[in-house]
Amino acid sequence: MSIQRQGREEPPGSLTVNWNIVVSTFVAVFFAELGDKTQLSTMMLASSKKAPASVFVGSAVALVLSSLIGVLVGDTLYRVVPAHIIRIAAGAGFLVIGALILFGKI
Repeated sequence: MSIQRQGREEPPGSLTVNWNIVVSTFVAVFFAELGDKTQLSTMMLASSKKAPASVFVGSAVALVLSSLIGVLVGDTLYRVVPAHIIRIAAGAGFLVIGALILFGKI
């Protein structure tokens, strides 16, 4: 693992750390997770189980593993599918989900 300076893109599968990406990912995920169903479930478990440390460890491990799966799938897609196709598919997916929410289907 190495520390990478700003402005240089890391090659797929590398173990370099770009701190700008670390900070922007942290901020995006942190604010996206505030008040979502995962946080609400964690609060309910912590209040009902009377073991907040155990709930913290369990929820933290679950979030780390789900993030790892996302990173591994994303990295694999990046290697196999051209970036412009991923952007188009992601945009289309967001539009479909937005339309479904707008029309009360989900």
